[in-house]
Amino acid sequence: MEPLTVGVEEEFLLADPSTGEAMPVAEEVIAADAAAGPAERLKPETSQSVIETATEPHSDLRLLAEDLRSLRSAAAAAAETVGCAVVPAATELLPAAPSPPTGGTRYRRIYEKYGALRFGHMTCGMHIHIGMPDREHAVRVSNHLRPWLPGLQALAGNSPFSLGQDTGYSSFRSVWWGYMPVAGPAPLFADAPAYDALLDGLVASGVILDRKMAYWFARPSEFVPTIEMRVADVCPTGDTAVLLAALTRGLVATCLEESEAGAAPPPVSDQLLAAAHWQAARYGMEGDALDVFTGHPVPAWSWTEKLLKHVTPALADAGDLALVTGLLAELRENGSWAARQRRIVSSGGSLADVAAYLHSHLLK
Repeated sequence: MEPLTVGVEEEFLLADPSTGEAMPVAEEVIAADAAAGPAERLKPETSQSVIETATEPHSDLRLLAEDLRSLRSAAAAAAETVGCAVVPAATELLPAAPSPPTGGTRYRRIYEKYGALRFGHMTCGMHIHIGMPDREHAVRVSNHLRPWLPGLQALAGNSPFSLGQDTGYSSFRSVWWGYMPVAGPAPLFADAPAYDALLDGLVASGVILDRKMAYWFARPSEFVPTIEMRVADVCPTGDTAVLLAALTRGLVATCLEESEAGAAPPPVSDQLLAAAHWQAARYGMEGDALDVFTGHPVPAWSWTEKLLKHVTPALADAGDLALVTGLLAELRENGSWAARQRRIVSSGGSLADVAAYLHSHLLK
């Protein structure tokens, strides 16, 4: 069977290349890219200091990797023309004047309604889309995914610093993003109509502005036949992004098979699941994970091994197993990206050095 398609959206901070401070120049960077090549490779986000890229859907991870690097290269070239750098950091590293909202009506409304954006803490995530037969399958797969997503969150931790401070977290982006009213682990849903009914009710209540503001960690896309995972920090390298994409596709394929076989979703407490996500955000790969099936702490890498074992048949079927095991071995040997950032500072470096380090890995 042909592997499921996978596409990746990445959000990047625009920063002063010498200081690492955020620069509100997204519109200029997007215009520079449009003048240099195909339109709409770069897209705006809520803040003027963040841009987004989105790959095409791919069945072959080699093509996904090429697409990611092409988009990152285009973003870097456009940013350079306006005197800034693209930094793959998941939070705003250094204090700067609050960035204004992007000019679109929707983003201005988000900025006005959810005022926390005015205090800084801009966030950059990576969203992974996996192709689904239809919306009903996406909802049912979401039910099966829930216990495993904290493991992906921990692997992606890349935001220990925010606004000049060590936050104590591996993924502070995950914590800060929780200020939104509909974020975190997705609820269990009986079917797609139940999902749509809740989402329509949340929009009708006025708590969220539109259906796109269901920022659950897994959700059916509103526009394309995919399930979208929103649990990962943006990754410094294309290789790490591919690793997370491959693991996510393997996990979705595994959950799809379980769902189609009629298996019930794993019985996991909502509170325990929320605790597992907090644990992943706090300690990442350098501490314990919370095993949601037992309620006991386990070393994070032990939980990753459990996740890998769970998805190994799907990875093997897609031809991804060797790639994933190799990239995981590199991450384990060199430490998570949160740990690598902290090593720079503990060795006497500054957060400007951290920004430069992350920027230097953009095209790797």
